[in-house]
Amino acid sequence: MARYIAKRLANYVVLLFLAVSAVYFLAASTLNARAVYAVRNPPVDPGVLDAMLYRWNLNDKTPILERYLVWLKGVFTHWDWGFTATGAWVNDDVSIKMWVSLRLMLIGTLAGIIVGILVGAWTATRQYKPSDRAFTGFALLIVCTPSFVIGIASQILAINVNRWTGVTIFEFVGEAGRHGSYFGAVFFDRLQHLLLPTLALLLIQAAFLSRIQRNLMLDSLGEDYVRTARAKGLPKSKAVMKHALRTALIPTGTYVAFSLATMFTGAFYTEKVFSFPGLGAYFVDSLMNPNPHGVVAVTAFSGVCVVCGAILSDIAVAILDPRVRLG
Repeated sequence: MARYIAKRLANYVVLLFLAVSAVYFLAASTLNARAVYAVRNPPVDPGVLDAMLYRWNLNDKTPILERYLVWLKGVFTHWDWGFTATGAWVNDDVSIKMWVSLRLMLIGTLAGIIVGILVGAWTATRQYKPSDRAFTGFALLIVCTPSFVIGIASQILAINVNRWTGVTIFEFVGEAGRHGSYFGAVFFDRLQHLLLPTLALLLIQAAFLSRIQRNLMLDSLGEDYVRTARAKGLPKSKAVMKHALRTALIPTGTYVAFSLATMFTGAFYTEKVFSFPGLGAYFVDSLMNPNPHGVVAVTAFSGVCVVCGAILSDIAVAILDPRVRLG
């Protein structure tokens, strides 16, 4: 098993290097850092601007291959992912914003996975009954609605709830806001700002995963080994949990592994809608305000997350399916 994982990991690392290098050439050739200063008033002296861009390895007058080699050497020798056009160190930006994204995504992702699996498995056992049709219709409505629309709709609903109750239950602009001076005020303020986006993420994740789990569960419930277990007198609940659900969780484990691995960068729309300064929002801002080093750093980080997800997927499938371990 360890040898198999090591071999897969070596392949992933090679692919990740090629993908990140391709993104560097694409970002460096299309995102001109000089454009950041084009609207400055008063304008920056051209000589001073060239000197700054040379210092940060962002000058478009330097051949792109030369810039790539300088950047690559910095990454491998000093773990230096470069600078933005305004002189900010990308390492600092990413190291701060990754934890913001984690705080936003962790609870919503984990809760969405658990709720989605449970709801999907439960509705499969009640196929075509009113409860199944109700949950299925609601899940399809959520899945077909763009995530940013769900975010905006949840904000409108939260405003009305705050107005109806006369209490500010939901805060949804930014990671933190004004808070009192009592013990734990900072913690409760951050928790209040996390509540609404977490609920939105939970709803989206659970709706999507419940549809996957329901279909997989229906396939498992129709298999001969489940029918045989029931014919031998095994209670329905045990047949469902011990046989059908475990088999249905094998493909779900792949999706769950990737969901956990991509928590840091999986909420582009949510972070923008709720003004959370996380990695997703940072990536979008790096595209809008030309920051090629930032784009490459977030892409590389996302690639590492995907590699971790692939490894976790292989391990999860091996745990859930004994045939993989025997093979």
